[in-house]
This record gives sequence, C-alpha cells and structure tokens, in this order.
Amino acid sequence: MSDDTAWDQRYQTSEFVWKTDPNRFLPPEVEGLVPASALDLACGEGRNAVWLATQGWSATGVDFSAVGLDKAARLAESNRVAVDWVRADVTEWHPDRLFDLVVVFYLHVPEAQRRAAFALAAQALAPGATLLIVGHDLANLADGVGGPRDPLVLYTPHDVRGDLEGAGVDDLVIDRAERVERPVETDTGTRVAIDCIIRAHRAAAPG
Repeated sequence: MSDDTAWDQRYQTSEFVWKTDPNRFLPPEVEGLVPASALDLACGEGRNAVWLATQGWSATGVDFSAVGLDKAARLAESNRVAVDWVRADVTEWHPDRLFDLVVVFYLHVPEAQRRAAFALAAQALAPGATLLIVGHDLANLADGVGGPRDPLVLYTPHDVRGDLEGAGVDDLVIDRAERVERPVETDTGTRVAIDCIIRAHRAAAPG
C-alpha cells in the first residue's frame, strides 16, 4: 500500500482526524507577521492553512492525500475562506513561485525524504520570508506521549538544522531550534509530548 493510499484510508471518516483549529504553535509564531502569501506543506486536513486564510494570508496547502484535501476544502468553505489546494508529494513538488511564510507541521518520513521536503520548504521562501517546522522529537519515543513509534521518522532540532544548512539556500538564517514540551490530555491525566520547533528566515533583499 502506498503512503498516500494509507493516509486516504486514515482520513476516510466523517469526523476530522485532527482538530479543526490551528496547531497550538502556529498562532504565536506568526503573530506580528504581516499577512501575505503562505505555504502549508503536508497540510493534511488543512486546519493550519485554513486558519492562516482566516487571518488574511493568501494560503496554499499541499498534500498527497486526495481525501485529506477534500476535507480541507470543506473546512475552508465552512470558514468562508479560499485556499489553493494542491495534490502533490511534498518531497518532490516544486512551486512556481516563492512564499512569505512556509510551514511544515508533523511531517514524519524517512531521512532522505525529510531532507528533500525541508530543502523544498527552504527554497520556497521569498526574501525576508519565515519558515516554521514543528515535529515530534526523537526524545518523545522514550520520554513523551503520542507520535510515531518508529525512530527512523523522528528527528531532533540538530537534524533539522543540518537539513536546512544543506538545503542550498545561502541566505537562510536559523533563529530558533529547540525541544519544547506540549501537554496532552489522556485517559490517565495530563502527560507531556516532546516536540521540536525550528524557526528560520531568509534574509531580506538589499535595498
């Protein structure tokens, strides 16, 4: 079974697999940015792209799951916003323009594919643009709750820093690369998930 088929099956429910509000890390990280063009790679059911659109961003969401994108389109319609949805593999897709904000949330694939996706994200940044990557940290496997159980698809801030430094974007500046804890409500009470968050920006054009 291909990965897109597996995700199609996972999203094949009337309810949303994830919440319909944005990921908790997104609003505070984009606060203060002037809404312009935004790209959400591996957007899934579209909650982050839709939220960005409600905040005035011209949003594009990319994912390889047709079922996920159908639900994303319905979510956008219910929020009365327009989002450009693109069905594509984010490790291979190449945009035809640059963006002022690129976000990649919880993309967990083997290392070679991860490097390709994060390089694509960095290369899609316009001068002065912001890149935000959030994922389950490798430490979550032993010390946190939830997330993938395969260490080969988990990563650390150091891993992502290396990915971005090898992305071929010479004017990319990494502003933040760290582990963060996220409270998760479970049947046995509040537990902690360990994520990593990386924020970077591309240097503004001179003049």
